[in-house]
Parts: sequence; structure tokens; C-alpha cells
Amino acid sequence: MINLSLNKKVLLFGIIFTFFSSFGQSFFLGLFNESIRDELNISHGQFGSIYAAATLLSSFVLIWVGKKIDDFDVLRFSLFVILLLAISTFIFSKVNSITLLFVAILLMRFSGQGMMSHTASTTISRYFTNTRGKALSSGWFGLSSAEFLLPITIIWALGIIDWRNIWIIISLVIIFLLPVASYLLVREVKLTSRESENENEDKKIKQWKRIEVIKDYRFIIIAMNMLAMPWIATGIFVYQSFILTSKDWGEFVIAQSFMVYSIASVITLFLAGYLIDKFTSRKLLIYMNLPLLISLIILFSFESPISSFFFLGLIGVSNGFANVLGSSTWAELYGVKFIGSIKALTTALMVFSTAFGTALFGLLIDYGFSIEKISIVSISYILVSLILLFLIRNKLQPTNF
Repeated sequence: MINLSLNKKVLLFGIIFTFFSSFGQSFFLGLFNESIRDELNISHGQFGSIYAAATLLSSFVLIWVGKKIDDFDVLRFSLFVILLLAISTFIFSKVNSITLLFVAILLMRFSGQGMMSHTASTTISRYFTNTRGKALSSGWFGLSSAEFLLPITIIWALGIIDWRNIWIIISLVIIFLLPVASYLLVREVKLTSRESENENEDKKIKQWKRIEVIKDYRFIIIAMNMLAMPWIATGIFVYQSFILTSKDWGEFVIAQSFMVYSIASVITLFLAGYLIDKFTSRKLLIYMNLPLLISLIILFSFESPISSFFFLGLIGVSNGFANVLGSSTWAELYGVKFIGSIKALTTALMVFSTAFGTALFGLLIDYGFSIEKISIVSISYILVSLILLFLIRNKLQPTNF
């Protein structure tokens, strides 16, 4: 660890934090959907409403807490986030009522999906400049690795271990591993730390404050496109058991398809990093959701278990692009001086969109919508957001001094 350069330490820190953010991600929490619903005797729609409400509240908290990353050094901020995640996972192991389920999901979505990923992506976006695309793609490799390893591991573990004990084990791993790793990796990283050869790069463009960003119409249209992946994918991941039943796919089919999803996501991550550094994020945005659009057409059109591999594989391609573009685009357009508060807003919007997706899918399922009809709703949203983005494609330029 001592022999690693600071650049590599920051990257490794990002990889670890995005990996551990997975415990608050929908693909992971969705694995416990059936166990929790059976124990609490609640429906898909009830679970979805609880999940959505808790996620929605977490997004509001994230807006205000997340911006503090602009005020504290990375180590101090990360230790706070680690402690919060460890407490959250332990509380999740104690869920025995609807009220405690709400609290547990709120904490997991805030600490895991929200703060862990926010800390990783903001630290990398601020520190790296000319190689930001490659750096972000490397950092998000942690989450892609988790998406590859954890679904099939948890499905196996649920067959031999009570689901509550799984969460206790996760809590212990977090509290004993992450503080030490963070100290070794980022104790030297300050708010002003940059890649040595690029330390003045962020001074060449206007450094937007969050209040200015909110008033920029480009932000609204880009955000619409950025939010397609999280709300649609969240609905799919949380209600994967509904899709399995609707399509008559076995549970291991979806677990194996997640492996294809993660492989596609990893490959696209590194491809996206290279393309961003070569062409800029702004030029790639228009292509980000096209694989997701095709995947939904496949979900609408086919019943064969083989189609699940193409379905989730294409979602993985969009996910790979979205993970990198979701951080690099804002830094390119608005600078990095206030990137923490801007990213807190965009991460909160992302979390909010997952609440929307969970609630919408759950309500549509309870109202008798088939997965095919839900696919049509999702396809319509993507098409509208793509058209709007196409109309402003020539105006996606940073403001120079």
C-alpha cells in the first residue's frame, strides 16, 4: 500500500467504496424482497410503497448532507459514511415490522446507494482532470464487480443462512475493513489535491454554484436522460421476482443473467472512460440510453429464458455508460470547485428517481399491468428524453472564463 502512488490510492478508494455501495443498491436489496414480504406478509405494492417512501426521504437528506464533502477532507468524511453504513446494515438485520423496514431501507438507501457512491465519484471527479473518464470508469469497477459476484452469492447463501445473519456479517465486514482501508488510501488527499500534471485545469472554465446549475435548462434535460437508467433499472431489480414469474424464468436464470449484466457493465465502463477522454462526455450522452431502450423492447417481445441474458446484458451496457457519464458530465460542464454540492443534488435526484421507479412499478403491478405494458411506459419515457437531448446537443459546452 505504501508503494502505491496517490493517483492509484484514490482509484482504489473509489473501487472499494463503489463496491460497498452495493449493499444499498436496488439489485442487492431486491434479493431480499421475497424473504421480507413473506415475513411481514405484505404485497409487492406495499413493499414498493415503503421502499419508495424511504428512498424519497433519503434523497432529500442527501441533498444537504452530501454537500458537506466540499467542506471536509476525504478521510474525515469517509469515516462518517462508513459508520453510518455499518449501523444501517445492522439495523436491517433486525427488521420485524413495517416501521422498522421503512427505517432500515431509508438508512441503507442513504448510506449505501447515496453517500458511499457520492463519496467515491465526487472524490475521483475532483481529483482527476485530463484522465477523469478513465479514472471514473476504474472507480465504478467496484460496483460492477459487486453486481457480478453478489447476486449468485446471496442466492446461494439464502439457501443455508437466515437472511438476517447475512446482514450481520456484512455489518462486521464494513466496520473492521473500511476504516483501515480509508486511512491507508486517502489520509493524504485534501480538498485542493489534484493530479500533479493537471492541477490548474479546473481554473479554465466557470465554476458553477449549485443554485446556478438548477436554473440551467441544459441541466434539466440532461438529468432527465441520466435518471432513465436508475428508475427503470430499479423497478426491474426490485421486482425481479415478478419478472421471473411473468416470464417463467428460474431464479438462477436471473442470477446468471446478472453476471452477463455485470460483465457488459465492466466492459462498457472502461470503453466509456476511453471514449470520454477522447471525445468528451457531452458527445456521448445521446448514446447512453439506446441499449436500455433495446433491452426493454426485448423484455416486451420475448419469453425465452435466453432473452434474459440479452435483456440484462444491454441494461449493463447502459449502466456502464451512465455510471461514468453521471459524474464526468457535470464536472465538464460546471467545473469541480463546487462539484460536491452539485453531485449531492444529482445523486439525490438519482435516489429520488429510484423511489419513483419502485413506486410506479409496484402500483402498476398491483393494478394488473403486465411486464410488457410496464415496458411500454418505460420506453415512452426514454424516447421523450432522447428527443429533448437531441434538440440541445449543440449547446452542451462549458462556459469559459
